[in-house]
Amino acid sequence: MNSALLKKLDNKTAIVGVVGLGYVGLPLLLCFVEKGFHVIGLDIDTRKTEALGKGQSYIKHIPAARVARAASSGLLKATTDFSKAKECDALLIAVPTPLNKNREPDMSFIVSTCESIAPYVRRDQVIVLESTTYPGTTVEVMVPILEKTGLKVDRDFYVAFSPEREDPSRTDYTTETIPKVVGSTSPEGLAAAEKVYQQIVVRTVPVSSTQAAEATKLVENTFRAVNIALVNELKTTFMRMGIDVWEVIEAAKTKPFGYMPFYPGPGLGGHCIPIDPFYLTWKAREFGVTTKFIELAGEINTAMPDFVVQRIMEVLNELGKPLNGANILMLGLAYKANVDDDRESPSYHLMEKLEAKGAKVSYNDPYIPVIRPSREFSRYAGRKSAEIAKGYDLFLIATPHEEYKKMDLVGFNVPIVDTRNVVTGTHRLVFKA
Repeated sequence: MNSALLKKLDNKTAIVGVVGLGYVGLPLLLCFVEKGFHVIGLDIDTRKTEALGKGQSYIKHIPAARVARAASSGLLKATTDFSKAKECDALLIAVPTPLNKNREPDMSFIVSTCESIAPYVRRDQVIVLESTTYPGTTVEVMVPILEKTGLKVDRDFYVAFSPEREDPSRTDYTTETIPKVVGSTSPEGLAAAEKVYQQIVVRTVPVSSTQAAEATKLVENTFRAVNIALVNELKTTFMRMGIDVWEVIEAAKTKPFGYMPFYPGPGLGGHCIPIDPFYLTWKAREFGVTTKFIELAGEINTAMPDFVVQRIMEVLNELGKPLNGANILMLGLAYKANVDDDRESPSYHLMEKLEAKGAKVSYNDPYIPVIRPSREFSRYAGRKSAEIAKGYDLFLIATPHEEYKKMDLVGFNVPIVDTRNVVTGTHRLVFKA
């Protein structure tokens, strides 16, 4: 039945819809436009759709010139009108999947998106979910909503899951050069979804089901979370022994086999690594399985901000100053270097914990001049990036931005607690954490 769809994709007459125009959706949209496809970008945020209409980038690491070229190509339409989903032959959904306050999966964005497009689902469409989630989401959450129209999956339309693998600001791998894992509920659905992604990526990796594709993403990020927990624990252990964990990692990674470097930090950040293992542990409980190893890693990583705060208290104490009333400048609000992405950033937890103990905390981040509203830390919205200057009781390096590495931070003659090994060498005012 999908031969017409496959033909449209081959001759580039298919219309591709991207739902959710954030860190995942925008690069995806641009790739299809650059390959000559007509693309409809759908989002509930009018700021994003209006910016795209004007050819403006709203994500720091995505060049404005690239967005401008796409906007002027005549191939791109960005809108908040979800009825346009009916015009699309392929719909790719890339919306947030956060955790709620109980650290359980929040499916509200997926549910609301599916409910918004369901009235416009038609025959010969393929609908692909990219949002990171627990195994079973596609068939247990998405399909029932879409089938309320009376249309049936694998008879009238197709569904698939293909996990996003974006790593913002990375230059050695891009959306096009990262292989795309794809799983569907039928061979026909798999063929259609693969054909969609084969238009833009170096290769597709088919798996047996949507559940296998969903699990693939969780394995990738749980692997990272567990190994980061390991080096965080090694950091605290080696610090007691007077050993620099960063020096040890640099030495260990010279081994050409059997070792992969991971680096410690003040806690986990971003939309994937702090969240994905909890999706897996939550789903595992449904099957009576307790994922002890994964949960232990989560406990270690979650405790890192407390470790950093304790370290700051020790440093200030050595200098004869209390934490209560201390004036601290935190360098870096983004969760990783050289991006403007502050989702799940440990910096917010550090600010919260330090201020709860009476410290006065300002922040500096060249990529985030003003803190944007968020669900968990809305009270910080509107706070502005401060200038790096003398007069603070302590600098706390939370994000390893290149700007900080190039700067002579020691020259400010302010004690520095460095959680990212930004300041190399031995200095009397630099304390690792």
